[in-house]
Amino acid sequence: MRKDYIFTSESVSEGHPDKVSDRISDMVVDHFIAKDPFARVACETLTTTNKVVLAGEIRGPVQEDKDEIISKVRDCIKDIGYEQDGFHWQNADVQYLLHGQSADIAMGVDSSADKDEGAGDQGIMFGYACTETPELMPAPIYYSHKILELMAKGRKDGSLKGLEPDSKSQVTLKYINGQPSAVTSVVISTQHAEDLSPAAVKETVTPVLKESIPSNLLDGLSDSEYYVNPTGNFVIGGPDGDTGLTGRKIIVDTYGGAAPHGGGAFSGKDPTKVDRSAAYAARYLAKNIVAAGLSTQCTIQLSYAIGVAKPLSIYVNTQGTNIIDEAKIEAAIPEIMNLSPKGIRKKLQLNKAIYEQTAAYGHFGRKYDSGTGAFSWEALDLVSDFKSLA
Repeated sequence: MRKDYIFTSESVSEGHPDKVSDRISDMVVDHFIAKDPFARVACETLTTTNKVVLAGEIRGPVQEDKDEIISKVRDCIKDIGYEQDGFHWQNADVQYLLHGQSADIAMGVDSSADKDEGAGDQGIMFGYACTETPELMPAPIYYSHKILELMAKGRKDGSLKGLEPDSKSQVTLKYINGQPSAVTSVVISTQHAEDLSPAAVKETVTPVLKESIPSNLLDGLSDSEYYVNPTGNFVIGGPDGDTGLTGRKIIVDTYGGAAPHGGGAFSGKDPTKVDRSAAYAARYLAKNIVAAGLSTQCTIQLSYAIGVAKPLSIYVNTQGTNIIDEAKIEAAIPEIMNLSPKGIRKKLQLNKAIYEQTAAYGHFGRKYDSGTGAFSWEALDLVSDFKSLA
């Protein structure tokens, strides 16, 4: 395994068209789960110039709640900050095409007297953790998220004047002996007011960059490798500039390319969909394994079949950083955590309205809120179980 290399990850803000779509889809998930913790939701959202289209399958009061959901769509857009001619929370046309869930799919997923609740689909899911940051996340994606999160905060509280919601970041790090040692390049692209010059945009976002990344990593960054709006103006943006769709930022949502991805998106899906819940479980397990000191990196793969409760496979890869046999960890995992869809939901308390807040700045490396149950997959309550294996 290479120890010295350069690696890059990118993030996009809550105002990126795809993230607007993700947020709206997750708002729909929260809406129905708040009314019925066992609601079934699969919601896809398209956003474009003053247009939002909702489509998908729901088990719940799908037609009765139409007006309420459309109002909440406008609330999402307003909170993100879109009040532009081409995309405005008040003026956007919202097309509502949600309908009932397929009875065939429901039959495969539902539990019965002689059958445990099955997975909502087949698929493979990955989880990952490493020691590069205190949050046990890869450094490039973690810092890419942080830049945009702080930019959005400053835009909303008025401390960063002239910035608009749509933005992207990209951070490249040099690794020595497997650990991040220096930032070698940064790209920040942000939508801005028409009267803000390129130099003024750079001056506005530079303090955010310095706040986002530790100085020992940033101090050697050359100004020639620090790019802000490299094409010049970025006035037209958001869904008016590019069409947004739910589920198109799956690498941004996870580990920035530092770990494999099973291909299934998260947003717009209730927790019976293992694309979402099992990926959360895999992160939870990997993070606790690393926190327990069994390895400094850990990748976990889980696989499922539609209608089948138990995972078909469990795979652990510690990239050679393990202190005990990986097969021993694999054998212990199903004893430590029930990885059936129902078991995951129960352990991680996923039948709650906690999903809208996951839609931007990554699903992983966030702070667990024990009060609301949000980001429960970031908890470290399995550390003692894994330590006992050593």
